[in-house]
Amino acid sequence: MTTRIAIDCMGGDHGPSVTVPAAIQFLAEHPSANILLVGQEDVLRTLLGNHVDDQRIRLVHASEIVGMDESPALALRNKKDSSMRVAINQVKSGDADACVSAGNTGALMAISRFVLKMLPGIDRPAICAPLPTVNGHTHMLDLGANVDCDPIHLLQFGIMGAVLVAAMEHKAQPTVGLLNIGEEEIKGNEVVKAAAELLRTSGLNFIGNVEGDGIYKGDADVVVCDGFVGNVALKTSEGLAQMLASSLRGEFKRNWLTKLAALIAISVLNNFKRRFDHRRYNGAILLGLKGISVKSHGSADVLAFGNAISRAYDAAENRVIERITDRVSELLPAPAVALEKI
Repeated sequence: MTTRIAIDCMGGDHGPSVTVPAAIQFLAEHPSANILLVGQEDVLRTLLGNHVDDQRIRLVHASEIVGMDESPALALRNKKDSSMRVAINQVKSGDADACVSAGNTGALMAISRFVLKMLPGIDRPAICAPLPTVNGHTHMLDLGANVDCDPIHLLQFGIMGAVLVAAMEHKAQPTVGLLNIGEEEIKGNEVVKAAAELLRTSGLNFIGNVEGDGIYKGDADVVVCDGFVGNVALKTSEGLAQMLASSLRGEFKRNWLTKLAALIAISVLNNFKRRFDHRRYNGAILLGLKGISVKSHGSADVLAFGNAISRAYDAAENRVIERITDRVSELLPAPAVALEKI
């Protein structure tokens, strides 16, 4: 069966100069995939070059572009022929199995929710992405879609994150942790403590509270938090990584001895850089929708955007939406009763 990915080619900081080459490279690596390139057709044709006649590529014209700093409400209301909206419509109509955009995050969230609608039993969509750890990676959600959450929302995030990891990484019982200021059950605000109780009685493989340092120790396959905490943790981590990389480069350039040390350690440095290269982890899935919508970093280059396409492809291939629907129907009724007792 062919998996079809719709790409918002006009979104992001670099637009089609990145999205089109990334799509071409993705097709070379995935012979069973088809691509729908959504955007201004004349621009896309020019960039495709010799690939314009590729039978696995279909052009879908969209006359408008959502700006990176544009109001999500205005983008939703006024730009119905934007490349972002048209790409999401391909998923809604069944012409595509997933869509990918590097465009405005707020607009992508608003349009995806409006067009695709929510899955039964899920109240809010959550942004979920992988983060590197000492022994691989973990998935964290929510990373910014929901500033304020109720306990039931955090439970829903835990279910969706566990299903995603089980489906895409083939883990039978992914471990789920709740981000908190301490591992003890008495720690945290009332929302977090109530959420922990729901998660403990949910049927998930819940390991309890995880502190901030536990994210990168790999304490859990899935780390659950509200969008405010998750986004702060993510941006802090990205800033720390950039500072360490910059400091390391500066130290190795200090004098001829340090430059020599850098040459000796070049293979170790390259392996370190590759392991923690944020481009390898690009592609956050908006979980909870009746369709797969993937957000790429706006500044993504060809490698990073290609990884976002691959993430959408893997989610579609592994039937993540269907599996979330089934798991929610299994687990949510019992926790809902538990919520009334708290």
